[in-house]
Amino acid sequence: MRTVTAVAHRGAPYRVRENTLDSLRSALRLGADAVEIDVRLTRDDVPVLLHDATLKRLWEQDRPLRSLSSDEVRGLTGGGVPTFADALAATGDSRIMVDLPGPVDVRAARTIVDVVRACGAQERVYYCAGAEAMLAVRTADPGAEIALTWTTLAPPRPGLLAAVRPRWLNYRFGLVTRELTARVHRGGHLLSVWTPDTRRSMRRLLDVGVDSITTNRIDALCSLRRD
Repeated sequence: MRTVTAVAHRGAPYRVRENTLDSLRSALRLGADAVEIDVRLTRDDVPVLLHDATLKRLWEQDRPLRSLSSDEVRGLTGGGVPTFADALAATGDSRIMVDLPGPVDVRAARTIVDVVRACGAQERVYYCAGAEAMLAVRTADPGAEIALTWTTLAPPRPGLLAAVRPRWLNYRFGLVTRELTARVHRGGHLLSVWTPDTRRSMRRLLDVGVDSITTNRIDALCSLRRD
């Protein structure tokens, strides 16, 4: 029987503030197979969990993350922004999908990959982002599992696929059809989609044969999958 991987987008953000340890734990309690997190670097190159370039939206501090040390981030957020290492520790043996939303060069990728190695989490961590970031990750870790995020219906160029060597192609859910699913599978890849939050959208994606769904409503997805 085909099993669709249920991935919790930034934890369980409808219940707990996104990209926090409590949000990750909540998502896993709700049945997530994996948790997607966003990782960026502070001024002193500590990987932490934050989607935005600044602390304004979530923490009401209009300060760019890259201008702050990890200690300053901790002070401004009351410890609410966890380090990547803390997130890996808090999620036990669960799978972690690491999204890299900011500019990522090989040096930044190596910093992030080094944390994964130090935590002994290579077998459960995989990475997603656009081509530039995933090329950097591939250079930093030749054995990394990669989900290449793709935002158009035009397929990725063969040369790019050969360089990145993704296991997954990661599409915005509105682009996905039965035909696209078949094309991705013919190319030897798994299909990951993001981020449907209605049951109708999730049901359609299950019907067309995707392999993984990343959602903000992990409870709804797990309920549909059981049905």
